[in-house]
Amino acid sequence: MGKEKYQKKIETLFRKSLIVNSKSIERIVKDKQYTKQLIRNLMLRKKIYRLTKGCYSIYDESSLVVFCFKPAYLGLQDSLSFYNLWEQETIPIIITTRRVRQGIRNVFGINVLIRRVKKEYLFGYEFHKEGSFYLPYSDIEKTFIDMVYFKERLNEETRKNIMKKINKKKLSLYLKNYPKKFQRKIFENF
Repeated sequence: MGKEKYQKKIETLFRKSLIVNSKSIERIVKDKQYTKQLIRNLMLRKKIYRLTKGCYSIYDESSLVVFCFKPAYLGLQDSLSFYNLWEQETIPIIITTRRVRQGIRNVFGINVLIRRVKKEYLFGYEFHKEGSFYLPYSDIEKTFIDMVYFKERLNEETRKNIMKKINKKKLSLYLKNYPKKFQRKIFENF
């Protein structure tokens, strides 16, 4: 099992996909132990980077970790910064339905926050180009809903910026997925 035997296939796999999991590499190599060794060697030579357990990329971009927790999107303050509704820099904040540990994780020396929502609340995001990649960001309406859902505070200036850009019809449509009590809470914050 020389390294040359699988190298071209694995390089092609990484060129085709932003994110590759260890199971995909194992399907090529067909040996779990050798897969681990191969991944370790590629990481030592800085050919690939570990985003999270079992998830690798040839790019050292922390926001790509969102694809490791699919279905997921970038939201909350991260989305506010993306839409220039918030003046502060923020860490990547991933909203997912997967049963993973919530909280702060370190990816390439940058903190990434993971939050979880119910499956029926996973909607309202679009892919936007950021740098060389297209990343899923929640739209303004969904970001506002998530801010209330996760009990995140908004300063008055940010709230005014959101209110100027929010589409009220879209917001009403999104709120149909939530209980009446939560809908009232949104309109209290509106």
